[in-house]
Amino acid sequence: MPTLPARYGRWVPILIPLALITLFLHLNAGFGDTTQVVLEPASFGTVNETEATSTISTSATAAPPAEKASTCHPLPGIDDILVVIKTGITEAQHKLPVHIRTTLRCIPNKLIVSDFEEEIDGLRTLDVFRNVSQTLYSNNDFALYNRARQGGRAALTDEDHTKVANSASGMSDNPGWKLDKWKFLPMIQEARAHRPDAKWYVFLEADTYPIWPNLLAWLENYDSKEKLYLGNQMMIGDTTFAHGGSGFVISNAAMHAVADFYTKHAEEWNQITDREWAGDCVLGMALAKAGIGLTWSWPHVTTQSVWEQDALGEGFGTPQWCFPPFTFHHMTPADVEEMWKFDQEWFSNDNRTFLTYGDIFRNFVRPMLTSVSDDWDNNAPDGDNHAAYLGPSTPASMYECAEHCARSSECMQYRVDEHGRCTTSGWALRGLPKPGIMSGTMLWRVDAAIKQRGKCRKPKFVT
Repeated sequence: MPTLPARYGRWVPILIPLALITLFLHLNAGFGDTTQVVLEPASFGTVNETEATSTISTSATAAPPAEKASTCHPLPGIDDILVVIKTGITEAQHKLPVHIRTTLRCIPNKLIVSDFEEEIDGLRTLDVFRNVSQTLYSNNDFALYNRARQGGRAALTDEDHTKVANSASGMSDNPGWKLDKWKFLPMIQEARAHRPDAKWYVFLEADTYPIWPNLLAWLENYDSKEKLYLGNQMMIGDTTFAHGGSGFVISNAAMHAVADFYTKHAEEWNQITDREWAGDCVLGMALAKAGIGLTWSWPHVTTQSVWEQDALGEGFGTPQWCFPPFTFHHMTPADVEEMWKFDQEWFSNDNRTFLTYGDIFRNFVRPMLTSVSDDWDNNAPDGDNHAAYLGPSTPASMYECAEHCARSSECMQYRVDEHGRCTTSGWALRGLPKPGIMSGTMLWRVDAAIKQRGKCRKPKFVT
């Protein structure tokens, strides 16, 4: 056994107890710290390949929770905007808190409209139906609202919280969804009453993620004194309107025009709302009747989450790469938290005044892509198992599906579903978790596409 030189022997009785005390304090501090970072599958999936190391290390060394941040990056022009968040009693407590400590934290003028008045993390929601005609309360769509007014949250039932599949005509079996369509026109009146002098009114939903510097840069192209209605173009029948979940913007001039119009014709528009199934469509109809058409604003506002965006592709003949997105939709609270950390780190560099799809894909999405992921759906949609399909027969292995994808220079991703059906795609999406699905990505093709598109010298805007 090694021995210490004699000159160090006198320190042993002191150093050994001191070392033990230090070790105890270190371990005790570790056990006493109960803070945990919980990553939901929507942020990180099953990792099977070594190239995903950067994803794992990124999450392990992620920035501290956004609620601990004490400063706000400058947002020139934000004082001229009223941000309106539309929510409801069945989702507010789950979806709002993350926004209150992240995306809404530095917004001076905000209004939360709901079907139930309550306080959530220091912000009070506004009952958007408080000033509507009480004859509406007898409408079957208001059953949830009436129960909540009488009994509060205790009056909610399991059915109120049950998720139902979305269809071509919405979620008609969901009580909260049926009530939601009635909020749009009263929300317009409440927003104007709350701040009639705002230059811009920005409407979002509780699962919509906004990138504020991008919005402000985009709005610099417009004059709020003009009657403007900006949003992601949708159509039902012959009505063109802005998709509510994507987020939309109404100028001061347009806000006063449509609010005055609805005030004069409220009963008529209540009847129109009753027979229609989409509240955002009804609002688009009212704006059109007030003489205000929609300014098509894709790709600044979109229907998908950041994980479902085809940033390398194009839509309506327009490549997305150099456009700054204003919103992402269908974002879970965990998605919002992760996106906020990236957003804040990006704009902490004072030289960065906007964030393009290309920036997001290269720096946020690409590090999370892996060669193969289990229980994960990258949404590769193409291919079929009919006679004309030239891919592998069902059932196919991941190897066979990968080989099929590799033979096509346009293929970037592939997947094998729970039935062994192989499908491929020219897209490159992060996707979402889904049991029984295996997904793969041709990473070298993705990297080649990123290199080909390069960095954007300046952002592109819809004007």
